Amino acid sequence: MVDIPAPKPAQVICYAYLWADEHEARQEEGRKDRPVAVILTVAGEAGSDRVAVLPITHTPPSGGVEAVEIPAVIKRHLGLDAQTSWIVLSESNIFTWPGPDLRSVDARSQRPTILYGYLPAGFFRSVRERFVAGARSKRVRVVSCSE
Repeated sequence: MVDIPAPKPAQVICYAYLWADEHEARQEEGRKDRPVAVILTVAGEAGSDRVAVLPITHTPPSGGVEAVEIPAVIKRHLGLDAQTSWIVLSESNIFTWPGPDLRSVDARSQRPTILYGYLPAGFFRSVRERFVAGARSKRVRVVSCSE
């Protein structure tokens, strides 16, 4: 059984992220499980929290994509690989927690979990502020994922 903790901002979890371009091409599920950052949670009725996540990718930002590079020390802290990675700020998935697209970080461990860990508070605040600024100026593409 996979451990699925309650959603909290700053968590980095494993998730089948559906890119906005994939959604526009009528795909219903992301093609790749990847780490994502929980940027926002909104409490709902009877355990139906809504969660917004930002994708983490090795692909450098280009073509109007806004992203922030994750420092190597934070990647090590989370147990991610050593390749350069970015948190994309210009798009997001929103879904009802827990949702079918959560994935185990390592199904082979004795206690599999979806959680890599947490972004440090200062770094998370910076990411959240940049995301909120983009959302307010309507520069964020949001995909509402189905259950």
